Amino acid sequence: MSEIKSHWKKWLYWFVLAVAVIVVYKALGDFSGVKNVVTKFFEIMAPFFSGVFIAYLLYLPCRKFEGAFKKCKLKFISKRARALGIFAVYLIIFLIILILMNFIIPVVAESITDLVNNIQHYFELAIQKYNDLPENSWLKGDIVNDAIKSIQGIDIKQYFQVDKVLSYIENAISAVTSLFDIFVAVVVSVYILAERSKIIRFLKRLSEALFKERTYKNLDKYFDNSNEIFFKFIASQFLDAVIVGILVTIALTIMQVKYAPLLGFLIGIFNMIPYFGAIIACVIAAIITLITGGLSKTIWMIIVVIILQQIDANIINPKIIGQSLKISPLLVIFAVTVGGAYFGILGMFLAVPAIAVIKILVEDYVEYKLSKK
Repeated sequence: MSEIKSHWKKWLYWFVLAVAVIVVYKALGDFSGVKNVVTKFFEIMAPFFSGVFIAYLLYLPCRKFEGAFKKCKLKFISKRARALGIFAVYLIIFLIILILMNFIIPVVAESITDLVNNIQHYFELAIQKYNDLPENSWLKGDIVNDAIKSIQGIDIKQYFQVDKVLSYIENAISAVTSLFDIFVAVVVSVYILAERSKIIRFLKRLSEALFKERTYKNLDKYFDNSNEIFFKFIASQFLDAVIVGILVTIALTIMQVKYAPLLGFLIGIFNMIPYFGAIIACVIAAIITLITGGLSKTIWMIIVVIILQQIDANIINPKIIGQSLKISPLLVIFAVTVGGAYFGILGMFLAVPAIAVIKILVEDYVEYKLSKK
């Protein structure tokens, strides 16, 4: 009997191996077919993945609201704390989107449209002002003159046509979102948030069953630490960006700088990228102000923006984010540089929480190795 079982195991082994070889051969022979199947699968699952991501981002706010509702003395509210917490978070998001769509985005879009329509005029005006400078001006060096001559004949507007810009935006939006996909993603995120205790409990039991006790404890610890770092960084940087954007917009509006809302929005967004973001935003804002308002206004704009950024870096940002990440500026600069080189703007933004988690892993590994010695 044992010999028959042994033969069956061998035949089953060779059968599975043969099937695996055939599958690999077919996959390599018709790679486009496999690629189409995988692409189709991810297209179908995209709303579900989006829902999981939305639920992950909203987990901490929902938990905060749920805790607040549980403390309410009214039983009707305390018993329905989770549902009310989810409702409150989505209501706030809806109101934020409503404010953006009705007040902020139209103003920014109008500024972009006006800038694009007049970019050639501003460029030619800047060239004219440069040509009107005295011949002994320090700005009329050989390098600057050569650069001006090389770009003087360029039709700038061809690179900034409104129709093209709008079509790019519309295509991007239609490619990544649709009403049905958004609806499915929101529904999935609501169900995940409502059932998050069961889901977390299941994932912990699954990890405990698959891994050894020490590995499971480490996974649980690093998962909690990573979530805390990620949420603190995202929330604090977003809040800081909103504050900086509002302050810059108000200051530039008072100075009568053209496209103040657009520049404030731009500086606020880029301010979410540590160190480099403020420099990039300031350079872009300076170029736009230079061609629309002249050198004098540009200098004053740069001075005001630098002052506001210093106030943010030394007063506002430390109050919001504190020392929660506890990583050196040198490590932050390294992380942002590498993240930007490999993953662009998104990589620059997410590099800081990623390097904070890696730092914890490395420190724990070093401590573990030292304790073994």
